Amino acid sequence: MKPKGLIFDCDGTLVDTMPLHWRAWQNIAARHNLHFPEERFYALGGVPARDIVKILAREQDITLDYLAIAKEKEAAYLALIGQVEPIPSVIAIARAHHGKLPMAVASGGTHKVIEQVLTRFSIRHLFDAVVTSEDVVNQKPAPDMFLEAARRIGVAPQFCRAYEDTDLGMQAIRTAGMDAVDVREMLAKRPLC
Repeated sequence: MKPKGLIFDCDGTLVDTMPLHWRAWQNIAARHNLHFPEERFYALGGVPARDIVKILAREQDITLDYLAIAKEKEAAYLALIGQVEPIPSVIAIARAHHGKLPMAVASGGTHKVIEQVLTRFSIRHLFDAVVTSEDVVNQKPAPDMFLEAARRIGVAPQFCRAYEDTDLGMQAIRTAGMDAVDVREMLAKRPLC
């Protein structure tokens, strides 16, 4: 399928932020006595912080202000944002299609954080739309974020190709009826120099 529109996740897809998000989560989990192992963190990739706190609090039978803790986590991550690294091969795809295909970002993050990250790497201008967890009710693995991104760039979902780095994100893309590219496979194939 030759796509008519491209949609990219941000964290772990365009930029290598996941290790920094994990560092921020370690700090927050310790502060609030939440058990949150690294494997679980990566399994919940793409899930907004507020929803992760809700899930963990419910499972651990703890009462927490999930919105306040999500803001704490965002602040802890923003303190590390200067250490974020780009994922050049995925950014190269976006640059190669800029001006040729409409493109969007669909991220489980917040507008404040995602806009800062895209601006930091001078790639914000590549995207016609940015959809975050704040723009939809149902989060990944629901398809809503990708469907909203497709709507904003004016391309029917079946003509979109979307790039992701998590199982939940891949499920969301497929449920949306889009062509799905798992960047983990793409990056695993790159030559090691």
